[in-house]
Amino acid sequence: MKVLVLLVLGIYGYGVWKLWTGFNRTNFSRSLPNRIYLSLLWPALIVANKSYRKNFTRALKGR
Repeated sequence: MKVLVLLVLGIYGYGVWKLWTGFNRTNFSRSLPNRIYLSLLWPALIVANKSYRKNFTRALKGR
């Protein structure tokens, strides 16, 4: 159980870090509150928003 929790937290943290570092490759507004909000809510936004998924992919892959 502890391993699963650590794995989920690791994946979540990796997503936050990748979006934060690749944020300049997206077409999101460059404000700090927006950057924090979009980085922290990435799992829910990926499921709910097609445009966010495209931008998240750009942040991850550099396209």
